[in-house]
Amino acid sequence: MSDFDKPLERTGRSRMHLRRKKDSDAFGRFAESTARFMGSPKFILYMTIFVVTWVAANVVLVSLAGRSWDPYPFILLNLAFSTQASYSAPLILLAQNRQDDRERVIAEQDRQRAERNLADTEYLTREIAGLRMSMGDVATRDFVRSELRVALEEFDRDREGRLAERDQRIAELQAELDELKAERDEP
Repeated sequence: MSDFDKPLERTGRSRMHLRRKKDSDAFGRFAESTARFMGSPKFILYMTIFVVTWVAANVVLVSLAGRSWDPYPFILLNLAFSTQASYSAPLILLAQNRQDDRERVIAEQDRQRAERNLADTEYLTREIAGLRMSMGDVATRDFVRSELRVALEEFDRDREGRLAERDQRIAELQAELDELKAERDEP
């Protein structure tokens, strides 16, 4: 029996699969942090310092030694920018896609919550109508409409309150994030 006829052992492969599965989100987090950094004033400042240093060094070398590693049209610098752009664009798009996915999940959860609230409201309206009928008090169309209007107003107030709480929590988290960034940036 040759080695080709034996089944493959799966122990090493499953470990690699589990390891990859744990870190499947790591590249997405890396993309988000890269996109976040590239959109910061610190990045613009670093790039400006880098470009000014590059150009100044090449101009000074040409004037002193008569040659430099990247003379005037600065083709090597242009190549570096092109390479940076070719890597940063997909990372930024990946970060945007991840944000879109998060927002889509939040919107779906809000929609499901609204559907549950509407179903609860309809159920309560039917229960109220049933109680009135069992008590001999028939619910009129105007009464049902007024009850629905009141329930809808309460639902809108509750929804606005939840949205305000969510916005407040987002603001708190953003403030904490800004504080952490400030602490990290302090020397």
